[in-house]
Amino acid sequence: MEMTVQLTIDCADPQRMVAFWAEALGYVPEPAPDGYATWRAYWAAMGVPDEELPAGAGDVPESIIDPAGRGPRVWFQQVPEQKAAKNRWHFDLKVGGGRDVPLDVRTQRVDGAVERLVTAGATVLRIKDEPAMGLYAAAMQDPEGNEFDVV
Repeated sequence: MEMTVQLTIDCADPQRMVAFWAEALGYVPEPAPDGYATWRAYWAAMGVPDEELPAGAGDVPESIIDPAGRGPRVWFQQVPEQKAAKNRWHFDLKVGGGRDVPLDVRTQRVDGAVERLVTAGATVLRIKDEPAMGLYAAAMQDPEGNEFDVV
């Protein structure tokens, strides 16, 4: 039996999350299936009733995919409730290159990614700068407050 993995993230604004996480992960918005102008048109053709779709749902992509086909599809599912507590999962964006790369080089790489992600809408929570442990990382939040690390 073949299996694929999709990560589903509940959110208030799927389009905002698609834009941010596509930038953060190097993914692209997932186009509607061949023959359909939008995901909404596809869902309608599949028989999904309009009353099950929030206003605007599927008019633009609400999922992102890895253009290289290696990573999982990520779907941003619109839900009415706001984030209420610390998330129990998070992404680690490993941009530094690992411990085989000198700490000063990893620091520059992390700082560059942090700057790019802040421009895209993220917030820095704290910088973990522990040279004695060979660690430099940033704890951040996406535009809806979900935490992630840049290492």
